[in-house]
Amino acid sequence: MRNVVFAAPFPLPTTMRFALAAARLPGVRLLGLFAEAPSTDDARLFADVVRLKDGLDTRQLIDGARLLERRHGKLHRVLGILETLQVQLGAVRQALGVPGPGPETAARFRDKSRMKDELRRHGLPCARHRLCSSAADAHAFAAEVGFPLVVKPPAGMGCKATWRIGDARELDAAMRALHASPSRPALAEEFLRGEEHSFETITVGGEVRFASVSNYHPSPLEVMEQDWIQWVVILPREQDGPGHVEAHALAVRTVQALGLETGFTHMEWFRRDDGRLAIGEIAARPPGANLVTANGYAHNADMHRAWARAVVDDAFDGPFERRYAVGIAFLRGAGKGRIARVTGVAQANESVGHLVVESRLPRPGEPRSSSYEGNGYVIVRHPETRVVEAAMKTVIETIRVEHG
Repeated sequence: MRNVVFAAPFPLPTTMRFALAAARLPGVRLLGLFAEAPSTDDARLFADVVRLKDGLDTRQLIDGARLLERRHGKLHRVLGILETLQVQLGAVRQALGVPGPGPETAARFRDKSRMKDELRRHGLPCARHRLCSSAADAHAFAAEVGFPLVVKPPAGMGCKATWRIGDARELDAAMRALHASPSRPALAEEFLRGEEHSFETITVGGEVRFASVSNYHPSPLEVMEQDWIQWVVILPREQDGPGHVEAHALAVRTVQALGLETGFTHMEWFRRDDGRLAIGEIAARPPGANLVTANGYAHNADMHRAWARAVVDDAFDGPFERRYAVGIAFLRGAGKGRIARVTGVAQANESVGHLVVESRLPRPGEPRSSSYEGNGYVIVRHPETRVVEAAMKTVIETIRVEHG
């Protein structure tokens, strides 16, 4: 029996899909490290769970893993899908002699300034950037690259605490909000203009075995700036669109440059207005925003299992044929407060309901989500990309989320 530890601060439903995939592999005894106890149903996946006061604390994670090892024997793998956990889990693997990415590899992906330094060292295109410990540093960088620019924490994720800066006054405000200092610098980046996309890979033994492109409409940063925008992600059936083939080559070179041997990656990239490509950033973990689920629908494959097979078994069961285009519409509404009502659902269902493969509608009474993923989503698929694109337009123009 192989002892596999799955760590997560909180047992969110999307997180537990990955735990379920690992638990279902033959010969796996799943063990857990959680700050909050899993639900009764989720707890059945685990042979043993250790509760931590702080699910992100490296020392507590190491101690918890050692306790599980004393109870059950040598650990086979230590897993977790959250970006904020990756460096700590690398430290756990290193401390207990468990295979998988160590803290140095994880840090090259997690620290976005360090990541971009490494990419530039390998000749890979990415936004110009600088760590700024003071407003003076930030203004000097702005003088070089011009406005607008982007300011965020070096280890940020998902556009949280990320600002598009249009002038010197906004730059000063962002630096104050981030409490920038020599011990806690902010990351300033050139603002990339153009179309934003993502690129997902599964790597086993240093070889990229699976790759998938998706298109953002519009960029997550634009969505965060305008709360009325309902974000759409489309996985086109064809993966040879403008820049897609070049992005595949970029993703492979990036995974190799940052030293990932086995795992899932999520790379955001831009096709600039002049056609040149640039890497936004890359993370050594599965993507959020239902992209793993969407890839499953696009390829008629269980992509959660594909992740588990890679990180537990060092195996890949593909290749997986891209049989469908898939679209995800994230349902959001303008305003503040709790959701008052959701309208247009029946009309949208009459028009495109036959294409829907999964959905979660916002519920009246729920607090408004601060994420670009909003309070719900609709996933559609069809063999033709143009049909999916039209369905996405119908969904976001018909369904309305109102707050009050």
